[in-house]
Amino acid sequence: MKKKNIIKESYEFTKIINLRKSKKNNYYSIYYINNEKKYNRYGITIPKKTGTAVVRNKIKRQIKNIIDNNELSIQTSFDYVIIIKKNLLELNYKEKEQELISLLNQIG
Repeated sequence: MKKKNIIKESYEFTKIINLRKSKKNNYYSIYYINNEKKYNRYGITIPKKTGTAVVRNKIKRQIKNIIDNNELSIQTSFDYVIIIKKNLLELNYKEKEQELISLLNQIG
């Protein structure tokens, strides 16, 4: 994932979450807004109760990889904040991918 596609600033996270446009399932909560750019931007958050830093970073890497591999099937011009839920630890990589992509496709 390129640096221009990453949301890092806390005020941007807050702005997106406060607008309350969201899709949720047992594993992810995705908040989104339209942006004026021709590409998507993503912010990924994982609560500390999910696991140690090693576990959280591994999940973040997997989510970024899923997004990169399926970028063509995701609608463009959106800012997404993806909040990971603890239940995600029960899934394997392929199941994580299916759940995330199906949720992102519901938005578009």
